[in-house]
Amino acid sequence: MAGLCPAAFSGTASPVTSSLRPIVPPVNAAAALAAPSRATWAFDAVIFDMDGVITDTAAVHSAAWKHMFDEFLRARERDHGEPLREFTHAQDYLRYVDGKPRLQGIAAFLAARDVHLPTGAADDPPSAETIHGLGRRKNELFHALVEAEGVRVYASSIALVGKLWRAGIQVGLATSSKNAALILGKAGVRELFATVVDGLVAEQLQLPGKPHPDIFAAACARLGSSAARAIVIEDAGIQQFVFGVAL
Repeated sequence: MAGLCPAAFSGTASPVTSSLRPIVPPVNAAAALAAPSRATWAFDAVIFDMDGVITDTAAVHSAAWKHMFDEFLRARERDHGEPLREFTHAQDYLRYVDGKPRLQGIAAFLAARDVHLPTGAADDPPSAETIHGLGRRKNELFHALVEAEGVRVYASSIALVGKLWRAGIQVGLATSSKNAALILGKAGVRELFATVVDGLVAEQLQLPGKPHPDIFAAACARLGSSAARAIVIEDAGIQQFVFGVAL
């Protein structure tokens, strides 16, 4: 897995390794009695994003995207004489693929580079020069990184989730990722979320991805909360944050 270096894209937060397993929120009577009344809160539910909020996987995603796109762009330079401009975190990952469903992110980046590929089919192999093929290749690279390095979580986010549980606030997670089960399982934090609406659920329900608010609204509904009584915690830019307020 030479060339993949997620540390190069890490943010300023301080994640901890998944071996430092967070404490599962207490559900005993004493803890419940010590918790503030829900009536003292202006909200009933909190929906967390996953990558970059609960887990430090945004850096891993960025590294996998860079590896996949740089290989593709080098092949275009070799076979079509196109000048090589490498994929970068600041100019490309954050602008075109961060937080979006995988295929939408690929299409957005390729359009920005004036590269046109057929969509292909969901069963395209990773070697196929289609949007689905590139998506399959990126996902393989991401899985390899997760298997090799594990998943780190943000200690402050896990601590907040515990406080919310103890206060009687419903906690859910919504993400465009189709790898949520793998990531949350590797990190040992799946049980912290009463519901998870991920890319697979969104696909089954035919929900549009970010920046549309539908996955967050679906998580609210699954928790039995109205959107007006929910908070979204998301690490996207201000253009995407607006939908969290609009819920």
